Amino acid sequence: MNRRFILIIGACAGGVGLFLGMSAVAGGGLGFPLDDAWIHQTYARNLARYGRFEFVPGIPSAGSTSPLWTLLLAFGYLLHIPYLLWTYGWGGVSLLWLAVASTQTWQQLWPKQAAKAWLAGLLIVFTWPLLWAAVSGMETLLFAALGMHIVALYLGWPGGGEHALTSPLRGLIIMGLLAGLLILTRPEGVVLVALVLVGLVLRPGAWYLRAQPAAVVTVTAVLPLIPYFLFNYWANGTLWPNTMNAKQTEYAVLLAQSIFKRLAQLLLLSLGGPGSGWRGMSSAHLLLLPGVVWAGWLALKSDWAARRLGQTMPLLWAGGHVALYAWKLPVTYQHGRYLLAIMPVWVMYGLAGWLLLLFTRQGGRGVWLTQKVAQFTFLFVLLFFLLQGAVAYAADVAVIEGEMVAVGRWLAENTPQTAVVATHDIGAIGYFAERPLLDLAGLITPEIIPLLADETALSAYVLASEADYLVTAPGWVYTAVTQSEAATVIYTTNFPLTRQQGLNNMSVYWLQSP
Repeated sequence: MNRRFILIIGACAGGVGLFLGMSAVAGGGLGFPLDDAWIHQTYARNLARYGRFEFVPGIPSAGSTSPLWTLLLAFGYLLHIPYLLWTYGWGGVSLLWLAVASTQTWQQLWPKQAAKAWLAGLLIVFTWPLLWAAVSGMETLLFAALGMHIVALYLGWPGGGEHALTSPLRGLIIMGLLAGLLILTRPEGVVLVALVLVGLVLRPGAWYLRAQPAAVVTVTAVLPLIPYFLFNYWANGTLWPNTMNAKQTEYAVLLAQSIFKRLAQLLLLSLGGPGSGWRGMSSAHLLLLPGVVWAGWLALKSDWAARRLGQTMPLLWAGGHVALYAWKLPVTYQHGRYLLAIMPVWVMYGLAGWLLLLFTRQGGRGVWLTQKVAQFTFLFVLLFFLLQGAVAYAADVAVIEGEMVAVGRWLAENTPQTAVVATHDIGAIGYFAERPLLDLAGLITPEIIPLLADETALSAYVLASEADYLVTAPGWVYTAVTQSEAATVIYTTNFPLTRQQGLNNMSVYWLQSP
């Protein structure tokens, strides 16, 4: 086995171990940093138990945007493997897959720098938002790994070159199947799939010869999607999960901002900038930005001269991904979780650009000194943010455990099994309480979606519903309900870290029947 591959494996294991160790020691235990991770666990457990895609048993639900991730997690329950171990394991495997696929992509993009491919993989592993994603319990890195593998196959097609990955026809079939799986992991995978099809059609030759590869990819991509589309249409009347409409309605106020401002903010955050405002940084890879610009310019010139879609493909994927979220869901919370999947693209181009700008030059002591200063500065900043990321992960897990998980366990012990619980965050509550739910975010209760922008109407709906309990959430206090005569507070978490962050603790209110 190649020693550099072993180094990347060790880096993945060490990084995952650092984040989990920090959570176990400083955060008070292991868990997930997002309530959404518990949504996936609930779907997966119910799929293993009952053989149906349901969040609440007996009620079909098209509320998950990642059925492939759910299916992978469900195998862990079928095999009776502890769910934390199984989920962290898949996160680590996805991180390794992403690193390896990135090295393959690097070899296709910069064959003269092929010997540096391992460095790109190692740097991606140590980019802290990606390690955070690896142990988040979410599908983010699986999506990123699938996407990067598709890019590598596309750049290596039709095969026969020094770094070819597979034969032409087999490459198209694998590309297509991975494209379908990519969309089953996250719907926004359609951006990359569309680019691949365009790139295949733009290749030189007669139109029917160019259309054939695109047709093969399209057919093989659609095959794994057919059951997914049929289920969604049967469950909610559309081909896509209702989560997308719910999120857009919930954050409609952000969509009122200028599209250019939204795009600029999300682009800056994905490049390692701050989560809000225009100053500061959130990750070391922001230092690679000049390299991204230089490598991107060279890629654009190369593709323009050859009239192809090749070296710019990953950049267009990353830019299209950001543009899609700026258009539909311009949120920056939770470390920019929706943008993490395309960070490896910026890291690769940034590293390649810096190598071309600075480290391929020969010169005197001044050039040598500049190179060493750049190396040590970046390494220091990278390690600093790596440690800060581990601390942030521990705090994120602690909040979810101290709020959502605590409430879920309390409801399981102190409420009737038939009690209907109205809540905005359904993940941990659905997993631990296992009670009928009224989802105030609309993910599994789609009739709520039209009311999300009207607090008065939503409150009236809750009070008139069959809900026996209301659970408030940090940032979601539902004042109109909690201050009504029908509501009586019966439990509050009193978790101190949430209050230190300026948010309210979760509380459980008993709702008297109207």
